[in-house]
Amino acid sequence: MSAKSAIGKEVFAPRDEKMLAAAQVKRRTKKRIPFLATGGVGDYSTFICLSVTKKKPQQLYITKVKQFEGSSSFAKRSQWMVEQLQQVNGIDPKGDCPEFDLVFDGGSDQWQASSSTEKSMFIQILHHYCQRHCTGRKPDFINCPSKLVGGTRAVQSAVDDVTGMVQKASQALSERGDRLTRTEEKTEEMMNSAQQLADTAQKLAKKYKN
Repeated sequence: MSAKSAIGKEVFAPRDEKMLAAAQVKRRTKKRIPFLATGGVGDYSTFICLSVTKKKPQQLYITKVKQFEGSSSFAKRSQWMVEQLQQVNGIDPKGDCPEFDLVFDGGSDQWQASSSTEKSMFIQILHHYCQRHCTGRKPDFINCPSKLVGGTRAVQSAVDDVTGMVQKASQALSERGDRLTRTEEKTEEMMNSAQQLADTAQKLAKKYKN
């Protein structure tokens, strides 16, 4: 089971929530540690997750989840209602970098996703569900590629892009299969011809021997 599937099952399912998206992240700027704090908690992995309640009226949440080194379980650390989210800053309008910022009413977090693709998927899903579920204030999405935050057309365009790639791959595999089939048929024909020639040569050899 992947980490994200485990988070959905372990963290959100018991709370009657459905996880919609998750991105593994790390901070670009470290938070200050209080002077009195002693000792460390060890290394850990951090995930930013988007979830929705199953009960109506449905509510969107953004949750920070951690998994500490040596542990197979996940722990919920912080959670915000999406209404508390003021701004999503994608940093790069071209979508080539994994960095993004989440600005809430009480502060902001600067993150770097494990890849630009994972960041883009998270932002696209977050924008889609904000448009769908937020009846009041919606967060501003800035410095994000238009194909990720352009509404239904952008989502459909992304789907069409993926569909097109799948169709091209299927066509290539089909053509390759056809070529392999024709090669096998030609090989079989050559083998049959060779066998016929061998049989004929054997018969002629017996005839002249007698």
